Amino acid sequence: MRAIPTLKISVSGVRGVVGDSLTPEMVARFAQALGTYVGGGRVVIGRDPRTSGEMVRQAVVAGLVSSGCRVSDLGVCPTPTVQLLVRELGASGGIAITASHNPPEWNALKFVGTDGLFLSAARGRELLDIYHQGDYVKAPGAAQRPPERIPDAVDRHVRAVVAGIGRLPEGAPGLKVVVDPGGGAASVAAPRLVEALGAEVEAIYTTADGHFPRPAEPVVENLGALGDAVRAHGADVGFAQDMDGDRLAIVDATGTPIGEELTLVLAAEQILAHTPGPITTNVATTDAVEAMASRYGVAVNRTRVGEANVAEGMRHSGAVIGGEGNGGVLYPKVNFGRDSLVGMALVLHRLAETGRSVADLAAPYDAYRVVKILRPCPIDRARVLLEKARGLWAEHSPDLLDGVKVRLPEGWFIIRPSNTEPVVRVIAEAGTEDAARGLAEQAWTLAAETLDEHGSHGGQL
Repeated sequence: MRAIPTLKISVSGVRGVVGDSLTPEMVARFAQALGTYVGGGRVVIGRDPRTSGEMVRQAVVAGLVSSGCRVSDLGVCPTPTVQLLVRELGASGGIAITASHNPPEWNALKFVGTDGLFLSAARGRELLDIYHQGDYVKAPGAAQRPPERIPDAVDRHVRAVVAGIGRLPEGAPGLKVVVDPGGGAASVAAPRLVEALGAEVEAIYTTADGHFPRPAEPVVENLGALGDAVRAHGADVGFAQDMDGDRLAIVDATGTPIGEELTLVLAAEQILAHTPGPITTNVATTDAVEAMASRYGVAVNRTRVGEANVAEGMRHSGAVIGGEGNGGVLYPKVNFGRDSLVGMALVLHRLAETGRSVADLAAPYDAYRVVKILRPCPIDRARVLLEKARGLWAEHSPDLLDGVKVRLPEGWFIIRPSNTEPVVRVIAEAGTEDAARGLAEQAWTLAAETLDEHGSHGGQL
């Protein structure tokens, strides 16, 4: 079997296994490339708490300072905090040092433009060109400055969320909340936000020392401890985040996860109830978004997968809110990036204003069941796989906006390579979880078998 690469360089940034494919030399060169690209000025950096984070931070600082940038270091903080502070400080750009949901041995750089958005595909390609050419600005020693620390970055983020969405209404039933930041970048921010909104909070896994107390991704199988804590404390809702704090998963008062796809649905409904307007999401997100939007008579616009693509789509369509089916919520009034703190605030307001439970709010979307599977697959094999998939389901007029999406009478599925890992993701939606899983597995099996029949991978992906 072919080894799966441990490095991924794309317009989205660079991600790899530290000590293997991701080296301090490479990190410094990427930071130099960004410093050259933005032409100096202030660059905001922040990181998640991975044990490799300090090494990577030092390499980033070295690269930025050597290219004449003034570095504002936020320390350990959520990725959306970096995006917010880039705009607040009027910075030329930013770097979030995080591998998000990847295992602890990974780390990554995500590049932020002066608008607080991750670089678009076009801008990302320009940065990559600079990196590959290696023609970096080299500032003289006399012009270089040490980084400045911004110790109140998390508090500024919390204040921005509360200012943009408001405290919970006076006289509303008191809410008890359990937060599970997974020992990640939101370990301080999550409980602090709940308190600032006016709810009671209990917290688990808030030691941000880089040793993951649970897997980084807040998917159903990783939320057992949160469910137990919700039941033990008699809480109304539980919130879980990924390692860099941009994704949000929800469990109800019984400790049962409602599925990360519904995070956007519940958050968006709170906005549409007050400010109806278009919604933007990606092509791989649940159809429950359309079901909810139809109740308010608003349009749903679909984009390619990826926060930068959704943000661009929101700007183009004038969307009042947007997001992705991985628990990411973008609310431009506060932050034009996926922000779990924003998602938490909107869902808590929905609970407080309606007086309904999480389970009750999620019930109208019970027939929208999404299953996600992934399979290791090198990038070159993934391209061939997609070509075969397009042919396999040509009679169903597949949506080719991003990968191959096919609608069938029983539901839909999409096959697409990951933007962040050497894997292929297959996402399917049907009326039951079993039906969705069967659809996803069948789609993968058929596509992979067809690929094998054509001798493209020697029996293994």
